[in-house]
Amino acid sequence: MMRKSILIIFFICCLQAISQDTDGLKLWYNVPSSDTWENALPIGNGFQAAMVYGNVEKEIFQLNEATVWSGSPNRNDNPNALEALPKVRKLIFEGEYKAAENLANEKIITKRSHGQMFQPVGNLELTFTDHDDFSNYYRELDIEKAIAKTSYMVGGVTYTREAFISFPDRVMVIKLSADKPGKIAFSAALTSQHIKQNITVNGNNELSLWGTTSDHDGVEGKVEFNALARIKTDGGIITNTDNSLNIEKANSVLIFVSIASNFNNYKDISGDENQRAKDFIDKAFDKSFDKMKAEHIAAYQKYFNCVKLDLGSTEAAKLPTGERLKNFNTTEDPSFVTLYYQYGRYLLISSSQPGGQPANLQGIWNGSMKPAWDSKYTININTEMNYWPAEKTNLSEMHEPLLKMILELSETGKETAKVMYGADGWLAHHNTDIWRITGPIDGSFWGIWNGGGGWLSQHLWERYLYTGDKKYLESVYPAIKGAAEFYVDFLVEHPKYKWLVVAPGNSPENAPKEHQGASITAGSTMDNQLVFDVFNATINAAKALGVDKNFIKKLEGLKKRLPPMQIGKHNQLQEWLDDVDSPTDKHRHISHLYGLYPSNQISPYRNPKLFAAAKNTLLQRGDVSTGWSMGWKVNWWAKMQDGNHAYKLIQNQLTPLSTVKGGGGTYNNLFDAHPPFQIDGNFGCTSGITEMLMQSSDGAIHLIPALPDNFKNGMISGLKTKGGFTIEDMVWKNGQLLSVKITSNLGGNLRLRIPNEMQFESGNKLNKASGENPNSFFLVPKIKDPVISGASTIQPLQLKKTFLYDIPTEKGSSYRFVLK
Repeated sequence: MMRKSILIIFFICCLQAISQDTDGLKLWYNVPSSDTWENALPIGNGFQAAMVYGNVEKEIFQLNEATVWSGSPNRNDNPNALEALPKVRKLIFEGEYKAAENLANEKIITKRSHGQMFQPVGNLELTFTDHDDFSNYYRELDIEKAIAKTSYMVGGVTYTREAFISFPDRVMVIKLSADKPGKIAFSAALTSQHIKQNITVNGNNELSLWGTTSDHDGVEGKVEFNALARIKTDGGIITNTDNSLNIEKANSVLIFVSIASNFNNYKDISGDENQRAKDFIDKAFDKSFDKMKAEHIAAYQKYFNCVKLDLGSTEAAKLPTGERLKNFNTTEDPSFVTLYYQYGRYLLISSSQPGGQPANLQGIWNGSMKPAWDSKYTININTEMNYWPAEKTNLSEMHEPLLKMILELSETGKETAKVMYGADGWLAHHNTDIWRITGPIDGSFWGIWNGGGGWLSQHLWERYLYTGDKKYLESVYPAIKGAAEFYVDFLVEHPKYKWLVVAPGNSPENAPKEHQGASITAGSTMDNQLVFDVFNATINAAKALGVDKNFIKKLEGLKKRLPPMQIGKHNQLQEWLDDVDSPTDKHRHISHLYGLYPSNQISPYRNPKLFAAAKNTLLQRGDVSTGWSMGWKVNWWAKMQDGNHAYKLIQNQLTPLSTVKGGGGTYNNLFDAHPPFQIDGNFGCTSGITEMLMQSSDGAIHLIPALPDNFKNGMISGLKTKGGFTIEDMVWKNGQLLSVKITSNLGGNLRLRIPNEMQFESGNKLNKASGENPNSFFLVPKIKDPVISGASTIQPLQLKKTFLYDIPTEKGSSYRFVLK
């Protein structure tokens, strides 16, 4: 026993020693970005952001600020919907799907704004003369410190640039230095694509870019912003032209950049952008670079250092990031997965901070005045996926901007529910923006889906499952209840099946041939799953708070009338009420697997036939897809406890875009390639890797449930679970769990599912689990396999043997388990 414990401790120490070598947590390159935005490196603090190109002769910092959006406060409800609703439903129930879709386009889809655009501020451009002949080039993004760095040699002088966007000081800081005195010479200018702009050189060696955002889709642009760039030199001379500052013979230079807008909230843009920008830069300007850098790193690492991951390393890790990306599918490079995993956490920290806006389709980084899909919030999957890593990878604070947006949507969505559908509560359709629109956009094929409120409200509930904070739950309960109230009024009885269904609805963004190519339908599987989750969350939240007993009773009655999940003729999980799935359908959306993940309605232990049907659906749809879809599939295969297939999806994701057939892949800066860039794939893959190593959604904490052959040895620490536990120092070797420390933040029963037998570090045995899990935080829904066509022939999957234990815990106590 003593020898075994010593070996385990030695293995832990070896892994921790490797983990402390953080050179692996860098994206680095030996060539500049040139003019390619997807080669530049992202920095940000949740409010302000930049893409750092790392060019030698003309360095570019492309600037963003989270509230710089086109348009101004507006609504986009269509009041004609209410009168047309009964006829649309009648056409759907009669099987006239195309006619229903056409009528919905005419009467339900908005006639006003189809959403506004997230827009760039401009560029800070630094021009260096006579720097065309350079050598020893190197650039990096250190994601452990959130600092970008570029260095090169010209004429025997080594030049270095460091840049970060300070979390505590709310400004970007750039330091230019050389290893010989008096060698820094360049010109600095601000540029912008905005039509309404004014660029000036102020006193105090300062550039100013003031502008107003674009008019778009019939809504006047009224967001006013100001970007200031102020320069401080050590030695040298500063002169200016009408629109630039020129520096000569300096030893080193600091450039401070602040950006602010007049945006206060989605209905108030009365702020003073000029004073805000000035206040930020004034407070930071007198600080030393070293002090700002130290404070920035400390503020960032407060979040980043919460989770440590080590999957081992090989010689492949010594290559530049772009080369590792090219080689990943044919080379053993486990630390590249670690880098990509932590890069996802870096991006979430850098694009979503308390008090700011949620990460949008591109996080907070966008260089185009008219970005793809307006870089909005697509809430039929993409926005939710952005936040899948938040709670479980110990970034709960990063979840707050989304939770705040959901509460705001619960306000704007009330009018949409009432005006368009005559319903109480609130809803949102498949898209929103900074103005919190909730009307349907783009066309009925996409926009008729009305589950945005239902899905987003699950994030409010999920936060409680992780934290157990009843004061928080009390504050968000009205929004959770409001999502249920909408469905109480909107559900309608299906004339054939007599189930209560969402009509009109759809299964984003797919359509079977049998529906005349229209997506509009009644009672799609995803809609049914969403309503089930909304009712469940509301019931359990009300019970936890001791309120609304009559409403609970009503919801419990309605829940029994929802359509069951069905297994179809191809042994697949049906996507629609009628069995019209095609096994050759390769559509990127597999929305009916929402019940497998992120929901927990499909379980290998509680409903194994549904679980097997879900796997058949995954196999039929295939692996190749767009970036975010591949990210979702990593999570699904992890839930399938198939680590090798999940790893295959990671390989597909980490493939250069130029070599991918059928979509998806990754850009050179490790941004997800939809294509074009969408950040959800990054976040989805980080979530999926977590699910491969730990799951806490099926009534137990399941450790290494989907370990691939490529991850045979490793260590992770800092993961959070539902039920309020923290997984610390989890070590495995050759696929066997060696040791783990678990801290109970709330107390209560710890139900632990693991691949091999373990014991307390003290040597005491663990109690095998039996009966229901008494930990109320898991709140697993009880769902039976339906007796539908195909259900009698489909066979449950053969799963690896696991061991299930119940451990009573006390709040604040830690428990270490080791190999038996």
